[in-house]
Amino acid sequence: MKNIAETRATEPAAPPILPAMGLSKWPQIAPFLPFGRETWRKMVRAGKAPQPIRFSGTCSAYRNEEIHKFLADPLNYTAEAVVCGTLAA
Repeated sequence: MKNIAETRATEPAAPPILPAMGLSKWPQIAPFLPFGRETWRKMVRAGKAPQPIRFSGTCSAYRNEEIHKFLADPLNYTAEAVVCGTLAA
């Protein structure tokens, strides 16, 4: 009979899932990107990646809808302006 530790070690890890709606922080979106955090930050500043929603000076998150749009076509993506946590019209 296998113990729990052996069973967990042999089971494949579940692939990461990014929900279609909601907000995600960097650790949740990083597995889907082929580059690091600093490159992502530079792309955000240049308007080539989704803009974060800032909750405080150290806490920000990204709209999952925008992340999915970016992942579908990263070369032609242009960021929409975010004003006070909502997309600007």
